Amino acid sequence: MSTLTQAELINVAVLAAVLQADLGSRRTLTVYRLLRPILLAALIVPLFLQEVTTHGNGLTLEIAGAAAGAVGGLIALTLLRVYPDPATGRNVTAAGWGYASLWVVVIGARAAFSYGTTHWFPEQLGRWLIDNHIAPAAITDALIFMAVAMLLTRTVGLAIRSRAVTTAQRQASSEDLSQV
Repeated sequence: MSTLTQAELINVAVLAAVLQADLGSRRTLTVYRLLRPILLAALIVPLFLQEVTTHGNGLTLEIAGAAAGAVGGLIALTLLRVYPDPATGRNVTAAGWGYASLWVVVIGARAAFSYGTTHWFPEQLGRWLIDNHIAPAAITDALIFMAVAMLLTRTVGLAIRSRAVTTAQRQASSEDLSQV
């Protein structure tokens, strides 16, 4: 399987998993919903990750990819609301078109870049890699780190926010009981 095909498979898998899990006005927050992206990341990393660069500019590129993914995940969290469902008391999320658009734009840009490395600017990229002493595998790894970091940042942030909502609910309930 080509590197381009691998990158596009990761992009499609991440986009489908996130939008299926989050898009909508009342998506129940379950342990499985939090674990699914972690399981997806656990599958992606060993299957598609190439030789991770451990020094120099290649490592810097991989770290930058992970950092960009973490920032993207934090931005996604600002577009994802967590609240208790009035009917059930369980935590639910709401994510609309802004949330979906963010994921589509980020993953679309990553897919376009992956396509461009093969069809639009392979010579320029090759020259840049040589000039900066970066192995080609570092680009693939950086894109994978970006995808996984965005997914995991969103998931960890969602778990933290859900816990905060649950804690706030318990405190409000105990305050209501103490007033009786």
